[in-house]
Amino acid sequence: MHRIKKLTAIILSILTLSSVCVFGATTSASASGTGAGLAEYALNAYYSGWSYVYGGATPGAVDCSGLIYSYCGGERCGDPQLNTATETGSVSAGVPRVHGLGLWRPGHVGVYVGDGMEVDARGDEYGVCYESIYSSYLGWTYWFKLAAVSYVTNGWEKFNGDYYYYENGQYIVDTSRVIDGTTYYFDSKGRSSQTPSNMSSTTSGSSSSSFSSSKPTSWRNGSSGDEVKKIQNRLAELGFYTGAIDGYFGDGTEQAYRAFQKAAGLTVDGIAGSDREVLYSDDAPYAKNEETTKADEKEDDAEAETEASETTEGIKAGDSGEKVASIQSRLKELGYYDGEENGNFDSATTSAVKAFQSANGLEVTGVVDDETHYMLFYYEYAVAYEETVEETEATEATEEATLATVNPGNMESGPVQLPEASSVSGYIIANEQNQLYANKASEVVEMTNSVTKRALSKSADVIPSATTAEVKRTASIWLWFVLVAVILGALSLMFFIRDRKTNTRYARYTAKKKKRLEKSSISSARW
Repeated sequence: MHRIKKLTAIILSILTLSSVCVFGATTSASASGTGAGLAEYALNAYYSGWSYVYGGATPGAVDCSGLIYSYCGGERCGDPQLNTATETGSVSAGVPRVHGLGLWRPGHVGVYVGDGMEVDARGDEYGVCYESIYSSYLGWTYWFKLAAVSYVTNGWEKFNGDYYYYENGQYIVDTSRVIDGTTYYFDSKGRSSQTPSNMSSTTSGSSSSSFSSSKPTSWRNGSSGDEVKKIQNRLAELGFYTGAIDGYFGDGTEQAYRAFQKAAGLTVDGIAGSDREVLYSDDAPYAKNEETTKADEKEDDAEAETEASETTEGIKAGDSGEKVASIQSRLKELGYYDGEENGNFDSATTSAVKAFQSANGLEVTGVVDDETHYMLFYYEYAVAYEETVEETEATEATEEATLATVNPGNMESGPVQLPEASSVSGYIIANEQNQLYANKASEVVEMTNSVTKRALSKSADVIPSATTAEVKRTASIWLWFVLVAVILGALSLMFFIRDRKTNTRYARYTAKKKKRLEKSSISSARW
């Protein structure tokens, strides 16, 4: 019976969670958008400082998949968004030059916004972030084209105030095209040199593969001309270039320009494009002297060693600082830690980390390594604290002791041998057993109701507005009624099996007692 009760509890929980998932699935929107539109939407979320809210899918408050869903609808969660994609590929093999691609790694999704950058809703502590897709910390696995988004194959696309031209599914870079008799130049980021006269135009005539025209918009290694001399002069004024001012963009010029880009906080690609505005501005940075540079390099090396050490060894007992305080705060939020958020990785923090690792299927080390850190801060389904192993064992021991007191037999090994008593005492024992089973069943129902309330409270946050999705309410309600009927049927089956076993045991007890009475009567008659 104990196994039946456990199995019933599991079935009820699965049915409840499944009903919530199905209910959420029926609210999936059939809306659509464009790749450039999704990329602009994601950038706006970053610049507007949207908050991260688990289960959120409304502007201003989103989780990772909710950022995508709140724009174009479709599938609600990250894995289904990947599984229903129209095209996928490995990030390690390169990401296509397409605005608004989805990015996926286990438990997390983001949006590719072009030029090697992405936007993702990362967690309570970080909100919506903007970062390079090749950051080792993010570790994106796949890129994919969302089923609810349309992507340009050939032609013009406007994104973030600039114009891009797509050919064979990707926007072109570092080249020029003659379109409707007009020559357009595209820099290393794919931006057009001028606004197109007709957005529906396509290429005509010849095309070039480099900036050989008299009006190039970027210069790189191998370029030459008056503009290169101007670049070299300015780099020399700022202290980045010491070579000859010969108008040839060679290795020395490229190295100097890369140093300038790094000092200015620009994308370091060694290509003099639109960032020349910074180069010629009054705010352009000057090169540091050799001593300062060496000191900075040593400091950078020390920081790199510290970061590498933390990545390799993890954050552990004895460590301190803001990272430890944030870990304590997150553990307290999940219910594993009730101490002070003092930033000291003490024994209480270690115990809380071990409890979290155990509950979430991680190796129990008490050290916050990369896997534990990811599960703690970024994984949407991290298990919160409910009951420790020791408390569970103590509870089971108490239940077993109670059952042993009421019913000392082994329910699974054979018929229960009830103590000899009058028929009234037999009914008392049966009633006590009934009460015990009823209490356990009530606990299962309460637990299931609690899970249902939490799941439904989160699913309520992800229902899209009427302007972005069409909810099939009627089908949802009928499906919900069917699932409730299944749950009630499972409860009825549990009580039926319980009553049947109890009646069978009592019938055996009554039959044995009757036989003893008959034997006693026969013996008395003989004497």
